[in-house]
Amino acid sequence: MKKLPAFTLGVEEEYQIIDPETRDLRSHLSKIVDGAKTFLNEQVKAEMHQSVVEVGTNICNNVKEANTEIRFLRSKIVDLAEKQGLIVGGAGTHPFSKWQDQLITDDPRYHTIVNELQDAARSNLIFGMHCHVGIENREIGLQLMNQACYFLPHIFALSTNSPFWEARQTGYKSFRTKVFDKFPRTGLPEYFDHVASYDKYLDTLVKTNCIDNPKKIWWDLRLHPFYSTIEFRICDMMLTVQETMCVVAIIQAIVAKLYKLTVANTSFNIYRLALIKENKFRAARYGLDNHMIDFGLQKEVETKSLILELLDFIDDVVDELGSREHIDFVHTMMKNGTGADKQLAVYEQTGDLTKVVDFITGEFTKGL
Repeated sequence: MKKLPAFTLGVEEEYQIIDPETRDLRSHLSKIVDGAKTFLNEQVKAEMHQSVVEVGTNICNNVKEANTEIRFLRSKIVDLAEKQGLIVGGAGTHPFSKWQDQLITDDPRYHTIVNELQDAARSNLIFGMHCHVGIENREIGLQLMNQACYFLPHIFALSTNSPFWEARQTGYKSFRTKVFDKFPRTGLPEYFDHVASYDKYLDTLVKTNCIDNPKKIWWDLRLHPFYSTIEFRICDMMLTVQETMCVVAIIQAIVAKLYKLTVANTSFNIYRLALIKENKFRAARYGLDNHMIDFGLQKEVETKSLILELLDFIDDVVDELGSREHIDFVHTMMKNGTGADKQLAVYEQTGDLTKVVDFITGEFTKGL
């Protein structure tokens, strides 16, 4: 049996910077980013809102390396925030902060986005986790993107961690995706038959001044325009490192399994986006509870059952990737609930959103 490629990983997380007294989001005035650059270089970046810090791993050969890096990055940002009298949390939205109160980072890139998108950009106070999986051949990468689209709602359901928005219980397990829907070029990716047609699409948007660079395709999954990766962008920022690494390991295994099928000329079914959108909505609304649609059987199935089917699907590549320990944590996630379930439980017990923030910041450092 031919050995699988490495399927290198890059993981990006977006952190909430929080005032420990008010528990509100707070601008760090670039001090955390500037402090981190002395030893993290380009691994830490400012985001559009000054209360957000984005970190990214180096290129990792496997999930174990990515796990070590994410733990290191979380620890360093916590230390730097503490020196500024601030704390750090991980969730897709802040439970009660208002976007109108947040400062925009003074950077030409963000000024351009705000100038074009106005309040859609100003109100985009959300936090995600992105995972790059290395694919050297862009043509194969595009095929894998087309096929992996089916699994995006499954991955998304596991990551749901944004039930509150501006002090309201939204009724969604992930309201983050609803906020981001206001942006253009978001949501599930279009189907492309060849890289040439994908590149032509990007070129057309740039030439016609729809975008100034191809990175402004903000789909849930994209063949990266500059790196040899496919990038999964659908996930909420998760509470703990364990949750993040479980989802990252599942993403990598999905890509590896689809690659294995593709090179054996046994491609996975490609379903209409209109159908996959139904599952994405259900994942956003209910997380792991309730049902999603099994399109092969054409019936509703419990979401947790579909997750178990996904685990069976990827099982034959997991050991070669060395990620079984991380993937097995999914059983704990399905038993204990996602970040959204846990936030809602704290609120139900206390009726106090500041206690929800305390929970989010407490979980952020768990296991570091």
